[in-house]
Amino acid sequence: MANLAQDGGDPRMSITGDATARHGSLSGQGVGSFTRPQLLGIRDPSVKFEQYLHYANETRIEQDHITANDPKIGWLGVLWPSKKTQHHDYNTTATRRDSATLGMGEKNDGEAQPTRITVSDEEWMNAQRAIRQASGAACFYLITTDILGPFGLAYSFATVGWAPGVVLFTMFAVLAGYSGYLEWQMFMWTDSFRYPALTYGDLAYRIYGNAARIPINILQSIQLILTVSLITISNGLALSIVAKFKLCYVVCVVILVVCGMVLGQIRTLQKFGFLANLAVFMNVSIMVLTMAVAAHSAPNYTAAGVLSAGASLGEGITPVNGVYPPVQHTTNIPNTGSFVGALNGIMNTVFAYGGANIFTNFMAEMRRPADFLKAMWISQFFIWFVYMFYGLFLYGYQGQYSISPSPQTVSPYWALAIANILYILSATIAAVLYGNIGLKVIYTNIGVELLKMPPLTQKSGKILWVILIPIYWTLAFVIGAVIPNFNALVGVVGAICIIQFTYSIPPFLYIGAKSMVNAMQPGEGYNPATNTVIRHDTGMKRWIRGFTGGTMFQKLVMFWNVIYFLGALALGGLGAYASITLIIDSFANGSPGLTTFSCTSPLDGQFFSTS
Repeated sequence: MANLAQDGGDPRMSITGDATARHGSLSGQGVGSFTRPQLLGIRDPSVKFEQYLHYANETRIEQDHITANDPKIGWLGVLWPSKKTQHHDYNTTATRRDSATLGMGEKNDGEAQPTRITVSDEEWMNAQRAIRQASGAACFYLITTDILGPFGLAYSFATVGWAPGVVLFTMFAVLAGYSGYLEWQMFMWTDSFRYPALTYGDLAYRIYGNAARIPINILQSIQLILTVSLITISNGLALSIVAKFKLCYVVCVVILVVCGMVLGQIRTLQKFGFLANLAVFMNVSIMVLTMAVAAHSAPNYTAAGVLSAGASLGEGITPVNGVYPPVQHTTNIPNTGSFVGALNGIMNTVFAYGGANIFTNFMAEMRRPADFLKAMWISQFFIWFVYMFYGLFLYGYQGQYSISPSPQTVSPYWALAIANILYILSATIAAVLYGNIGLKVIYTNIGVELLKMPPLTQKSGKILWVILIPIYWTLAFVIGAVIPNFNALVGVVGAICIIQFTYSIPPFLYIGAKSMVNAMQPGEGYNPATNTVIRHDTGMKRWIRGFTGGTMFQKLVMFWNVIYFLGALALGGLGAYASITLIIDSFANGSPGLTTFSCTSPLDGQFFSTS
């Protein structure tokens, strides 16, 4: 199991895991005395922003040179990569040897600590090069490996109406792309082979320090485990539906949790590539199936009483003399007086753009991070066009009966079963991706840094990983099980986490990074020959000069980012209020979700007729 768990480890994590190892220097021709990066923790306060800029620029030049002869990837090549562009390697004997020396291979897992800290600078740099093998095409599929985004959109459109739904979803798409560009720009400024940026929190640390990194890591961990919770519960419900409620509900959930625990042992993004491709095509298959069936059959009326937008809004879904009200649509927000329900619908919408919190993790494993921008824009366009068409199509046929997740929206049992089986498979792949990154964030920042646990490159760290994966998935199950309203839980994650990572944190970080870049005056910067950072001033004066510096266009961009940041915070606050209110109401009303730990499915007897 330990071998299955760790694909050789990640050499970019702290090799020593010991802050006291920050000693030693290396001097050479043209190189000043400096603390060797392999002797530092992944973050060190002695490294200044100007140093990150300098080595990032060197790394970008080297990456451009190394990849100059690679096959060029066009826009269509991102969607359908050829065998020549799917995988690249640095292909040098030195790189392979140095990677093994740093614990990437199995032979050196038990290597003594004194040997590890004698790793040379060239070996350290080669290890950083060797781990970066993901392509732009792989990132496209990883970004679109999403399960909750497309299948909550019909529900969202039903809560806000045609016009607001299209406008909001389009606005979220454009802004998500803009935020992805900001995140990419900051990564390109601060990541290098010498000082790799591994996570979203690392970007924050290099700009604002630990005061920003720690809250971001906590929030990222919360989002990822809540996402796994959502998928765990929705998978359990889907399996119980496929089994026609004849299989104990808790058993349904446990089966899928165990599957997640086993698949969760996969670690590198490169090995997720095939599964991510498969998940995207399964999602498209679900969309095609549910649209075709919805166009030729009635809505799932009995399920609508529990899961539909009409149920959330208090809108006409109750039969009169056995006849259900006709499908209804609204051009604007439905006039039901349920402002909370509409807000929660909007929070379901932003789930489609919830991948920004792991963009840095994707870029950190790319052979050429410059290609990420192309993959990201194609992904955002795919999400906007395909997801919106799907949501609008289902809303057009099912109106207030639209359900989240939408694989439950069809009434014939055969279609319901096929859609839910595909949904379970695709959702499990997405949950495994989120769960692995989530646990890595927790383990690296709490386990290694605070609790002095062994790095994941060591054998003992690998064994701990195998043990912690089941604990992580069990905790995710418990969290999801105690919250009775699925759609409200989706809204909470969207408001408290996704809006922040996708819309408020990127401009906030960019304001700081760009201010530091603008504040640099002639004669300032990092001198590698003397290993010194020259600044003519410090403090608030420098920050003000940086914020107000540059051309008029740059000033307007900085001002826009401030407005953008504050607006996203306000929207997140409103969404959190709406979602938490719905959860409180669910507890007060004795929602069927409260029976989650029982053998009876929360939807049994309230979902569909098996005839």
